[in-house]
Amino acid sequence: MFETEIRLKHARIAEYLDAHRLDAVLLSRRCNFSWYTCGARNFVGHAADAGNSWLLVDRRRAIVLTNNIESPRLRREELDDRGIEAVDWEWHDSAAQRDAMSALTSGQAVAADAPVAGLELGRLGADFDRLRYALLPSEIERYRGVCTDVISAVESAARQVQADMTEHEVAGLLSAQIRRRGLLEWVVLVAADRRLRDFRHPLPTAQTVRERVMLVTCSDRGGLIAACSRIVSLAPLDDDIRRRHRSVCTVDAALWDATRPGATLGEIFAQAQAAYDQTGYGEQWRLHHQGGAIGYQPRDSRACPDDATAAVENQAFAWNPSIAGTKSEDTILCTPDGGQLLGESTFPTIDVEWNGRTYSRPDILVL
Repeated sequence: MFETEIRLKHARIAEYLDAHRLDAVLLSRRCNFSWYTCGARNFVGHAADAGNSWLLVDRRRAIVLTNNIESPRLRREELDDRGIEAVDWEWHDSAAQRDAMSALTSGQAVAADAPVAGLELGRLGADFDRLRYALLPSEIERYRGVCTDVISAVESAARQVQADMTEHEVAGLLSAQIRRRGLLEWVVLVAADRRLRDFRHPLPTAQTVRERVMLVTCSDRGGLIAACSRIVSLAPLDDDIRRRHRSVCTVDAALWDATRPGATLGEIFAQAQAAYDQTGYGEQWRLHHQGGAIGYQPRDSRACPDDATAAVENQAFAWNPSIAGTKSEDTILCTPDGGQLLGESTFPTIDVEWNGRTYSRPDILVL
């Protein structure tokens, strides 16, 4: 099932080894482990960037190095159809771990993406991350399913919001919907009423919902992370919030329109600034980052003014422009025609125009 995809990814690493005069790379960061293995999980703690199992990739093969706690699950549930063998040691035997790793790396030029106790290894440069950026067709197909389910989770939870629920309770609704779909949340944010206007990264609190609430998540399945924000209102929308939401959707449209292969993140960012200016909210971009590249990380990079990093075809992005009280966010694919939505929404939409094109973005849902 994954043979072709892994072979293509192995070829990318082999080219990287040649370019950097390396014999192998040792990968323990979740983003890299999941990327190469087409979604295998090498972690236990959900908040960890690096897992407790390693993937050694040289020009010939890939081997997972792990302890005897993790190896049964990895072999039977994660690597069974990947064609990747595992080498293990008893969990308490640090000498055995060191010997196993040394036997496979001794005398070779090996670079690791995270420090490894007891081994003197080089560190991978940031350019290794770029191997993950251009998604393969099979990855894009899986990603569409992930994005559709993340959107569905957020919108299903949003429709269950009731007056006097606390933000913690709303977050619980969202987490339940995420887990029901086999997803794992990286970020869950909830903001009700005044907190929606005041804070861009609103961790849930005991504040109760009176009129309006925003639900936000970055969640993954198989290592692919999707971002989504939605707002629901328990009261009719006034002219001010309608104007703000139309404006933020226009900024989002400008970002989508500019997300094309070869465009630098600085050039894309400049379009967002122009849209903020055009809609009368020129300083709002200063209050929150606008998003950037996504994929196997919640954000591989965040766009900034004059950023010279170029977008590549089939790279995923999640832009998240915000204006006090509202926000627009989904996951898209970089194509020659601009950003293409990954996933499907069931919220009412609002049509906005940018650069002669019409874009539909989710509106605020009035319950």
